[in-house]
Amino acid sequence: MDHYIAGTLIAAVFLLLFVVRRNDSKKPRKVSTTYKTQNDVFRSSVNAGKNGSPTDVIIVGAGVAGAALAHTLGKDGRRVHVIERDVTEPDRIVGELLQPGGYLKLVELGLEDCVEEIDAQQVLGYALFKDGKSTRLSYPLEKFHADVSGRSFHNGRFIQRMREKAASLPNVRLEQGTVTSLLEENGTIKGVQYKTKDGQELRAYAPLTIVCDGCFSNLRRSLCKPKVDVPSCFVGLVLENCQLPFANHGHVILADPSPILFYPISSTEVRSLVDVPGQKVPSISNGEMANYLKTMVAPQVPPELHEAFISAVERGNIRTMPNRSMPADPQPTPGALLMGDAFNMRHPLTGGGMTVALSDIVVLRNLLKPLHDFNDAASLGRYLESFYTLRKPVASTINTLAGALYKVFSSSPDQARKEMRQACFDYLSLGGVFSTGPVALLSGLNPRPLSLVLHFFAVAIYGVGRLLLPFPSPKRMWIGARLISGASGIIFPIIKAEGVRQMFFPATIPAVYRAPPVED
Repeated sequence: MDHYIAGTLIAAVFLLLFVVRRNDSKKPRKVSTTYKTQNDVFRSSVNAGKNGSPTDVIIVGAGVAGAALAHTLGKDGRRVHVIERDVTEPDRIVGELLQPGGYLKLVELGLEDCVEEIDAQQVLGYALFKDGKSTRLSYPLEKFHADVSGRSFHNGRFIQRMREKAASLPNVRLEQGTVTSLLEENGTIKGVQYKTKDGQELRAYAPLTIVCDGCFSNLRRSLCKPKVDVPSCFVGLVLENCQLPFANHGHVILADPSPILFYPISSTEVRSLVDVPGQKVPSISNGEMANYLKTMVAPQVPPELHEAFISAVERGNIRTMPNRSMPADPQPTPGALLMGDAFNMRHPLTGGGMTVALSDIVVLRNLLKPLHDFNDAASLGRYLESFYTLRKPVASTINTLAGALYKVFSSSPDQARKEMRQACFDYLSLGGVFSTGPVALLSGLNPRPLSLVLHFFAVAIYGVGRLLLPFPSPKRMWIGARLISGASGIIFPIIKAEGVRQMFFPATIPAVYRAPPVED
């Protein structure tokens, strides 16, 4: 009898331990992952359940858009899984200039400290050079706090700071891996398939997948109708230990055949970007590029930078990057969204890409804030269609200006185009509203499409006026007519690609008025 009692007690103890253990296993557990990079270690953790981590949002890519979005949604309490192909510090020659409008969005997202401790430089405006003359165009910052200005920096340092900040949140998981495909079920995106750093093929699921995998995106085709144009390439150099003619300003040289840019990226370095029209550039390996830069480009560089420019060419660290433009043409898909350069690109002449991306994140955050969960993919998809219209004032203004300015600033044998280029330089040199208006548009401080169109045609009319005074002639009148026609031919196709109705009459689009999905 005693043996039965003892056996019963032992069995009861084992049963109790089993029940306790089982209940503990049902509780969410913390999975902590460490990611080593060249400069930093990322630590992130998520609450994991029996089928892995219950994730609200998967973000593909942790560049400027992906990292900023991860922090923003994580801060709002969303459980975020970020999958980035390479978590080491990027080394790029673009994405180094943040306009003041972009900086204000950074402040709005609580990420302004990401431009600190990376030797970022304040940018207060632009200097424009043409035929030995120059004019300074300052940002209209009088109504803003002293900290508000443009910022220029090493792109990789900025991205690493944002990745650090995102990964510091307990509900954001940053993982190194390559997403190979989106997982679709009955027309709805359910998650992604990806390959880990170790080569494992895994799947991750979430009610919302946001693709931010950059200009080389291999996932965009299922979410939009991409029409990528490559009008030119940038050739990048770093000039060392030199002083710009106008401190804390971006410099734009209206050179032949197309613009040259200079701007500081640290306290001792100046980035030079030489625009080369077309998709083919001189070969770097056989010395054609160095010869082109020395013979064709260097004579057009301001004297203060000439020696440093030649030294940079001789050091040989020459980089190239195709300049892509792609209007946003979304194909709304339940369960997924495109953002950043994967979704919309413009010529980088005006440095507006990061401003557009950060502005888009603010729009998306405000749309998602009222929602407790994203599980009704169809309703969420219909609701988020308003995103494509609400982003338009900032995005379309910056996109249109970038495309139009690149065409105006590039040289042409056509006399009407030459007159338009000169008229633009002289118009901006007038100062007052003639410079502050266009610069406010370029900087993202006044994203108004109608204001952009008015200033663009004011430049064209100013050019015609210069031709007709003091005495018009039939030849000058003909050139003036072609100037107006050429200006229309530049800007109207860009506006058409952006969407006339969304750009100028967003209030007429029903999606803008859609209420958040009703949740049970």
